[in-house]
Amino acid sequence: MRTVRIAVILIGAVVGLLIIGGLLLPGEIRVARSIEIDVPPAQVFPFVNDPEAFNHWSPWAAVDNETRYEFAGPESGVGARLSWSSDNPEVGSGTQEIIRSRPPEQVVMQLDFGPQGSAEASFDLEPVGTSTRVTWSFGYEIGYDLIGRYVGLLMERLVGEKYEEGLERLKRLAETGQV
Repeated sequence: MRTVRIAVILIGAVVGLLIIGGLLLPGEIRVARSIEIDVPPAQVFPFVNDPEAFNHWSPWAAVDNETRYEFAGPESGVGARLSWSSDNPEVGSGTQEIIRSRPPEQVVMQLDFGPQGSAEASFDLEPVGTSTRVTWSFGYEIGYDLIGRYVGLLMERLVGEKYEEGLERLKRLAETGQV
């Protein structure tokens, strides 16, 4: 009987530590990556302000060539919308809609991943001499979802690597016209 009591106490302590540890983790995820592209902001801006153009250099578009895409709203700018659906779990399904567009400085998108929730992504374009520093950011509010907070620890690496890959593809496209 004593062994059972000790086991229950140990399990309770581990669960308690996991809960307390989870509550101490950040309640939001922020990931950002930057790259310098050797063209002015006005030449980069159309690639981030148009969902169909975004799809040409998106790292996720390169993962699954059987992903289904739908475009809605205006061709570019506020209200332009991209929906995607894939059986590949790395791509999944969702929508992104441009909610703010300030040529040639910034594009902000609302992302909806269905049951996984929604997030916001942005592209900030800053002139650096004759080049452009592009910063691609991702933000997601986790709240008090303890499992989400632990998953958030992985997002910096997982999303960050994809953002780096995408920015390299954007750089090639903007500078050479090819991905």
